[in-house]
Amino acid sequence: MNIPLLSPDEQVHLAQLEQHIIAEISAAGGVIGFDRFMELALYAPGLGYYAAGARKLGAAGDFVTAPEISPFFSRCLARQCAQVLDRVPGGDILEVGAGTGVMAADLLAELERLDSLPVNYFILELSPDLQQRQQQTINEKVPLLATRVKWLNGLPDPGFTGVVLANELLDAMPVHRFRAGDRGLEEQYVAWDGRQFQPRWQGLNSPVLLDALNRIQAQLGRFSEGYQSEVNLRLKPWMDELGRRVDQAAVILIDYGYSRKEYYHPERSTGTLICHFRHQAHDDPFKLVGLQDITANVDFTAVAETGMAAGFELSGYTTQANFLLGSGLDKLLAQSDPGSGMDYVSAVQGIKQLTLPSEMGERFKVIALGKGIETELVGFGLRDLRSRL
Repeated sequence: MNIPLLSPDEQVHLAQLEQHIIAEISAAGGVIGFDRFMELALYAPGLGYYAAGARKLGAAGDFVTAPEISPFFSRCLARQCAQVLDRVPGGDILEVGAGTGVMAADLLAELERLDSLPVNYFILELSPDLQQRQQQTINEKVPLLATRVKWLNGLPDPGFTGVVLANELLDAMPVHRFRAGDRGLEEQYVAWDGRQFQPRWQGLNSPVLLDALNRIQAQLGRFSEGYQSEVNLRLKPWMDELGRRVDQAAVILIDYGYSRKEYYHPERSTGTLICHFRHQAHDDPFKLVGLQDITANVDFTAVAETGMAAGFELSGYTTQANFLLGSGLDKLLAQSDPGSGMDYVSAVQGIKQLTLPSEMGERFKVIALGKGIETELVGFGLRDLRSRL
């Protein structure tokens, strides 16, 4: 990775978060679990990557998400939302982690065209900086619909009805890192050596982690010595809480990842952790702490299992390309004017990025969990891959 020259503000931010984490490591006796390190790096109040004020999304940030690539992404998603809202009178939409607010604005605009607006569009966003950007985006793009948007600091009260959306949320949940050592399974911890953060491997101390790894090995076979990967133990409590809050809704989660069999394939022996800084991707989470994003791919089998355990039904699973096409992407493009010059060329380029297997089309998946929704969701009608989970 070629690390660009950091600005004075970035250098100060980096030093402040380092000291914050070092203090916690010292208080814990010299090491903390990697999941806690990742949590602090991303979410430490005022200092973590998502809690601080630096620009993260878009061309000027560290990565670009699908809603910024093309409005067709949100327009297709709106059509899936409309199908659900038509069957849940008085329903709301809850978007968890709304990025720049582009998806919310484009969704609302399309839902208005479809005459299927939600009563409320709730956004759960913990970053004050991102909340401000979302408000600005929505006020600029859909000013007449802005009164429907309300920001939350936590999941809504029990009894929620409508649609829950999350695009690239699950990959940013802190994960445990593990490996199969010569003496058995080990967990990665993080220490400070006086100059930088360093990984430390120790025996498993968490019964929950041991149980999760034993269940994976019971399904797929034992990990070979040296095999390293991640497991997300934050997913189950999040899904359990969501299940307690939702009365009747479709939960649609979009992210990059694999089925469990693919995730823990023997050839994927170094895990799936990815870091992003100024559109550069690498696998070292101990650099640029607080300035770079840290993510891990999603085990969609675990999403399905935890969702069903929380009271949802598995309503669909497919690739992003299949979901967008099933939600009418080809019809929306056909409505565009090929004679509009660069606008049409730009639209086609964006769609290619969203759907081609070499881009986002196959790597990103869409999973739907339903409660009280007795209908086949249109986004999964083209090709439903639930059997692969």
